[in-house]
Amino acid sequence: MSSTSPSPLHLAVALDGTGWHPASWREPVARPRDLFTAAYWAHQVAEAERGLLDFVTFEDGLGLQSSHYGELDGRTDQVRGRLDAVLIAARIAPLTSHIGLVPTVVSTHTEPFHISKAIATLDYVSTGRAGVRVQLSARPHEADHFGRRDFPPISLESLRTPAGQERLAEHFEEAADYIEVVRRLWDSWEDDAEIRDVATGRFVDRDKLHYIDFEGRHFSVKGPSITPRPPQGQPIVSSLAHQTIPYRLVARATDIGYVTPHDTDDARAIVAEIRAEQDAAGRADEPLHIFGDLVVFLDDDEATAVARRERLDALAGEPYTSDARIFAGTPVQLADLLQELQSAGLTGFRLRPAVAGHDLPAITQGLVPELQRRNAFRRAYEADTLRGLLGLTRPANRYAAANA
Repeated sequence: MSSTSPSPLHLAVALDGTGWHPASWREPVARPRDLFTAAYWAHQVAEAERGLLDFVTFEDGLGLQSSHYGELDGRTDQVRGRLDAVLIAARIAPLTSHIGLVPTVVSTHTEPFHISKAIATLDYVSTGRAGVRVQLSARPHEADHFGRRDFPPISLESLRTPAGQERLAEHFEEAADYIEVVRRLWDSWEDDAEIRDVATGRFVDRDKLHYIDFEGRHFSVKGPSITPRPPQGQPIVSSLAHQTIPYRLVARATDIGYVTPHDTDDARAIVAEIRAEQDAAGRADEPLHIFGDLVVFLDDDEATAVARRERLDALAGEPYTSDARIFAGTPVQLADLLQELQSAGLTGFRLRPAVAGHDLPAITQGLVPELQRRNAFRRAYEADTLRGLLGLTRPANRYAAANA
């Protein structure tokens, strides 16, 4: 493998409970008794920041975790229960200085007005390091928590049928509208709308607050927001995608798409499809990051990593499978793989630590130094906002431009 990289890559970690392997909570380093404390999450994010990572994502959901795609499994031998991702991020923000904080929100059962306000607030609390990962849910048992919508039973097999694809397209059209409303609300205050002039008694210039007047199939939102425009103007919007319909949402509406290629040819095809969709959406000139997701078991030698995965599988009672490629090996081998996948057009990677207490430090203290030796990763934070770390400029306010 070459000792240099064509361009530095971006690195994020996806934090989920004690790790992505369902038996991770049984490891000595897992700290399951601390899982529902702020200190646990602060420790995880501090480690990620020591490794100079671009950002962390926080998983979330509106139903208990399950090993079955569309329904509850009733298992009691795996982690069940979560803290709210947005609130965790807001709690951690003042304890960090540079790393981006990207909580997951489920757009299907939450209102875009509330989420726009929550993420704008997170951007203020973190002084410009907020993002959001928009996730959909069509699971009947989650809809039952809200009582406003009914969803028929769902399975991965049913989604592959023509009727399933039509249903999927409907859900993703709703998500596109959701993101559009959120983005318009972030722009509904111009940057200089707050006058705060004690002498004249004028706190706000009402002419610089704007109705968004969004009318769509799924939402009718007047605006403006009640939260001034966030420090980044537009916090980062991201989404996970596995096929054409979700790729289209990534291309139309997000700043980062997380994808799950299993080899270089797969990565190249996915990138080409998303870039074509981006061009069709009229966004060809806008920056859009495509991050590859990988589950990682990292150890000093490959045999140890493989044995650890097998031992955890035995504890779980079944082999661990994932939507993403599962890597078990050394930091050097992982660095080789990341650079190989980067050559296919990926701009970064979101790594999912199999055991957070083991594999997150292995990323920050093993993988990161190896990438630095190859001049493939930063040696210091070069910006103090998440947009800055990702090489994205602060966008102009759409309504200010219209007024001008």
